[in-house]
Amino acid sequence: MEFENKLIPGTFIKRYKRFFVDIKLNNKTVTAHCPNTGSMMGLLKKGNKVWVTKSNNIKRKLKYTLQIIESNKNKVGINTHITNKIVKDALENNLIKLFSKKITYQTEKKFGQNTRFDFLIIGKEKKAFMEIKNVTLKRKNKTAEFPDAITERGSKHLKELINAKKKGFNSYLMFLIQRDDCNLFKIASDIDYEYLKLLKKAIKNGVKVIAYDCKFLKNGIILNKTIKLKI
Repeated sequence: MEFENKLIPGTFIKRYKRFFVDIKLNNKTVTAHCPNTGSMMGLLKKGNKVWVTKSNNIKRKLKYTLQIIESNKNKVGINTHITNKIVKDALENNLIKLFSKKITYQTEKKFGQNTRFDFLIIGKEKKAFMEIKNVTLKRKNKTAEFPDAITERGSKHLKELINAKKKGFNSYLMFLIQRDDCNLFKIASDIDYEYLKLLKKAIKNGVKVIAYDCKFLKNGIILNKTIKLKI
């Protein structure tokens, strides 16, 4: 997955109103769009190196978008809007070994009355719904964690993945870790214990859970390798 435009280095100053960040680019301060609604715990330290992209849309109020933050000398992709693009690229290049090479997929596929899953995978086996969760949090050792705040939306998707499994679909939940410095993934139960309980229920009901980390390229991010789960 390549960014729309080249990455521009800068320095993080502050985040406010959730979707706004001040970034120092060269000798000026710009306000950029922050495409992440989570808490971004552990990343928002003044002085952290960041990378932004500049939009081609001349009508856009905020010209820059925050894409990557460097924390403890490790890059972390924070843009949740590109999460599905990374997975889409991986599906097209057969990087997800769970699926055969001969598959097709649909995005934002409706299920039931009020749910849209990120992907519907169509292959030789049963049709499969797959929901993707973006992961940025790492608090100790080399362990990635999710969520970084209580996630009602995540819980809803878990319940619907269980329902999809009961209706004859295969159900997958992928945790996409937009960093490459972790070798283990777990649920941040101290942040959202109810999510952990619901995830365990989903696994018992046949929902398959996988985790992948990402590799950073000169001007893009790609799916890298599977990460061991501790649930």
